[in-house]
Amino acid sequence: MSGTPARTADAATAAEVVCLGESMVTFLPSQPGRLADVPSFGRGIGGAESNVACALAAAGHRAAWVSRVGADGFGDHLVEAIAGYGVDTSGVRRDPSRPTGIYFRTATDRATDVHEVAYYRAGSAASAMSPDNIPYATLPATRVLHLSGITAALSADCLALLHDLTAPRPGRPLISFDVNHRPGLWRDADASPEVLLDLARRSDLVFVGEDEAEEAWGVTGAAAIRAALPEPATLVVKRGAEGATVFSGIGDTQGTADIPDAGDITTVPALRVDVVAPVGAGDAFAAGFLSATLRDLPVRDRVRHGHLMAAAVLTVPGDLTAPPARAHADSLAALDDEAWGRLRLGPGWTGDDQEVRTT
Repeated sequence: MSGTPARTADAATAAEVVCLGESMVTFLPSQPGRLADVPSFGRGIGGAESNVACALAAAGHRAAWVSRVGADGFGDHLVEAIAGYGVDTSGVRRDPSRPTGIYFRTATDRATDVHEVAYYRAGSAASAMSPDNIPYATLPATRVLHLSGITAALSADCLALLHDLTAPRPGRPLISFDVNHRPGLWRDADASPEVLLDLARRSDLVFVGEDEAEEAWGVTGAAAIRAALPEPATLVVKRGAEGATVFSGIGDTQGTADIPDAGDITTVPALRVDVVAPVGAGDAFAAGFLSATLRDLPVRDRVRHGHLMAAAVLTVPGDLTAPPARAHADSLAALDDEAWGRLRLGPGWTGDDQEVRTT
């Protein structure tokens, strides 16, 4: 079996992927340095789940974003900007009493000690999402529902919503869950590891970085992470510059998705990339992997498409960019191992008239 989510009867019109979570207006620094020293900021959009939706829509998939925003100008900008990528935003609700979240960040890599983020999202419209105002039955019919651990950190109501969405039920779509461990978002940091582990174990497809698994759960290495998460049908362990390892085929413990044969382990090396801005790669990787999953491509190619989508974002200044044309990405993903290992991608590589470098 393929591990590809089943199609519904109305697949011709339904969203292939629904991404649920908070998006915020992001203020991006005009130059490197401390927030205290940056003289001006440019406005963008930021949100793990909406980033995935935008990337999938840009890649030609039917993607929807479900959330809540304030009845304010920032909410207007988010909905218009995300819809501009081709994303269905009909599931976004406006909250007249709570604001749209915003944040400011530095230009450095999130993983470094000098990276700064100033969030202004407490009491935001999205933090009020709950099973009462976004009940499961109102979500668009979809093959995949994509969630992340960020939503669980926003409020008790948001956590209750994720528990509701990940509950086993007949006809449940494939649940894709990106752990996205962000310790600074949790009011009770001690509770986050257990909460995230529980949500991951209730999901069908899980994305987690080796570094965040070690930080959250104290487990080191891909095999140990799999031992901590035996339930998901597909577990994608992101290993930074080393690439990614996918564990698949443990049996249909959820009873909701096609599960491949047991015992499959696939490791795919990362690409060499001339990085312009080290942000947005995780969401882009998830979008690439999901895109290839929807197309029922082999696991190796799913990972390669994740790497390629991540490379597209890493070689531009912002969190979002147009992905490579499907035929271009398919041709690169189909390379033999030696040719794949010689690739080196830099700014502009996604253009149709650009020659991809090898070493």
